[in-house]
Amino acid sequence: MGNGLTCDVVVVGAGMTGAACALYAARAGLDVVVVDRGPVAGGTTGAGEGNLLVSDKEPGPELELALLSGRLWAELGEEFGDAVEYEPKGGVVVASTTDALTSLTGFAVGQRAAGVVTETVDGSQLHELEPHLAPGLAGGVRYPQDAQVMPALAAAHLIRASEARLCTGRTVTGVLRTAEGAVRGVRTDHGDIHAPAVVNAAGTWGGEVAALAGARLPVLPRRGFVLVTEPLPRLIRHKVYAADYVADVASDSAALQTSPVVEGTAAGPVLIGASRERVGFDRSFSLPVVRALALGATQLFPFLERVRALRTYVGFRPYLPDHLPAIGPDPRVPGLFHACGHEGAGIGLATGTGHLIAQALGGKATDLDLTPFRPHRFTGDEVNSA
Repeated sequence: MGNGLTCDVVVVGAGMTGAACALYAARAGLDVVVVDRGPVAGGTTGAGEGNLLVSDKEPGPELELALLSGRLWAELGEEFGDAVEYEPKGGVVVASTTDALTSLTGFAVGQRAAGVVTETVDGSQLHELEPHLAPGLAGGVRYPQDAQVMPALAAAHLIRASEARLCTGRTVTGVLRTAEGAVRGVRTDHGDIHAPAVVNAAGTWGGEVAALAGARLPVLPRRGFVLVTEPLPRLIRHKVYAADYVADVASDSAALQTSPVVEGTAAGPVLIGASRERVGFDRSFSLPVVRALALGATQLFPFLERVRALRTYVGFRPYLPDHLPAIGPDPRVPGLFHACGHEGAGIGLATGTGHLIAQALGGKATDLDLTPFRPHRFTGDEVNSA
């Protein structure tokens, strides 16, 4: 594959979002090349839990995208099933006090009006759903639309199903443009790839790829650790998290925040999150963070005190200052499309994003209004302290 490689669209990034863009663009009849400096799922995707959530989103554009994505994930679940470990197991958000339960059920009322299925459960019903939960919790809300996939497997299967040409181990070093400024492909360290459209699905590096095309996109990294236990029988049936997780997701704080998120997996290990902190790209292991995760998890599920943690992994959630991703065409650079900045929700939002990008690439009306996600919405006044 030398300088002669041409296609209809180059997708930069072989993570979950890039994979979904490739699949839906290819199914719309476009010839697709996916390029990544590393392997498939080598960035944030490979360090994710694979959550497909509506439960943690308040009414608005992101929830609409999550609902669209959930429907598309269900279709892909039918198609790929066990191969991507798609599990429509539902989520349970728990509240330890009656005050917390009141605010949680109030939050759910707004979500229901926006199309989310919610079921309020009292403390005694919680133990029917999750027999190993700590006693004394006030209650919670069950979200049957929450689901899970294994992210690295899902990205690989979507790229394979797209039949896109995959160029891994190639770093994009520039965006090729015509004299008028329109995109005509990308330059890589292994030759040029020519195309009239480029999709920036570079995740945490989305800002750097945008800059190569002369566009500003203030993507920042937010670090998160996940703790992985030894394989266990299925003792945790849903994705279970504490009500304060929703507040942490929406927070702008750079300081460390941890709120327990616990779930079993098809393969056996229990995954424990979720921490968020802005520390740039510092990958160093943090014992205080992991201790806080372990403490929160054992408070929800006391049996975990007797379970061994085998490993931790760290990833960086790519986020934009207003906590909405950038999706769609960039009017500053004709032919440049963005699909990045999904923060911790990228696996869940990837399918809807890919579907909308494919519609936009084809010049069709999109199923959702892309205005809230427009890439040029940032003025430069945002707080960019990472």
